[in-house]
Amino acid sequence: MLDRRDVAFTARGGVTLRGWYFVPEGEGPHPAISMAHGYAGVKEHALEGFARRFADAGFAVLLHDHRTFGASDGEPRQDVNPWEQAEDWRRAISFLEAQPEVDPDRIGVWGSSYAGGHAIVLGATDRRLKAVVAQVPTISGYQQALRRVPPHLVPALEEGFAEEERRSARGEPLDYQQIVSADPAVRASYYSSDAVDFYLQELPEGVWENRVTVRSTRMARMYEPGLFIRRVSPTPLLMIVAENDYLTVTDVALEAYEDALEPKKLILIPGGHFDPYRAQFERASTEALDWFREHL
Repeated sequence: MLDRRDVAFTARGGVTLRGWYFVPEGEGPHPAISMAHGYAGVKEHALEGFARRFADAGFAVLLHDHRTFGASDGEPRQDVNPWEQAEDWRRAISFLEAQPEVDPDRIGVWGSSYAGGHAIVLGATDRRLKAVVAQVPTISGYQQALRRVPPHLVPALEEGFAEEERRSARGEPLDYQQIVSADPAVRASYYSSDAVDFYLQELPEGVWENRVTVRSTRMARMYEPGLFIRRVSPTPLLMIVAENDYLTVTDVALEAYEDALEPKKLILIPGGHFDPYRAQFERASTEALDWFREHL
């Protein structure tokens, strides 16, 4: 029977990161996959299905919460720093390769949305990884912001960032906003109905909060994983892109794929940004599984 274990490991600054470790049936050592969630999410946000799909196929899988989110420690809570998350993810890979059930020479990385951008950065900069899957990945925080924030609202947004810096200089607590809201009068990261439905899906009590630091938005607008995409090669890269993605922006993802070097593969799936987790789960998980089987 598939074994799911609660695990913990230490990241920079002594911060404890926690997650689920899925151990497949059969005698190892097994190939392995390291996974994490996207922007301001937790592992319970529709990722266990992917992890179990991979583990049922014979892969050891580590799915962790980023620092300041979910079961992981770290302060201030609900703060998204992409470079800290990528650095922590290297510790997750180190933890995974040290497990007795794992073949350390056959480890891949799977990331979706914001973590899909991390997967590209890690694939480009950590040669322990032998396969990369980036699902509906963040490619350019700047380009995404151009599409998602109307020009007339940008000055107020930038002034909010400036005021956050002044608050920090005065030693005041960080400011927060909601992650999702159906009310446009409420400050939030996302307002679309599919984003609201995804983030507000039924979750175990206490594992997630609908808030994120304001400075997380500034860091997201600065994050440019696409700059690393040519450097992923020679590690095999699979990109799974939704045809109507307005969050991580379909055409920007396709341009990045064209810029990537071989070996690479592109899968276009119907629907929008959140469909790989639900309506297109079977297709998205199968394509990822086939890629890991081929290259791990």
